[in-house]
Amino acid sequence: MPTAKVTSKGQITVPKEVREQLGISAGDELEFISVNGEYRIRRFIRHSPFDRYRGYLKQLEGRDPDQIVRKLRGHG
Repeated sequence: MPTAKVTSKGQITVPKEVREQLGISAGDELEFISVNGEYRIRRFIRHSPFDRYRGYLKQLEGRDPDQIVRKLRGHG
């Protein structure tokens, strides 16, 4: 089980194995969640990774969804 020491400033270095499993890198944020007197950590995502797609289909507003899907599949 990976461990980390706390510095005098209250900082820790997250072990490489944990960083890789959480998919975190320099500059990422971690969230500490209290569960029954213990803490869990997870990568904190400030924005949804899907935010960049918001409004992507705006020009198709009001059109029949079935017709759009058929066209995307090459049937119409």
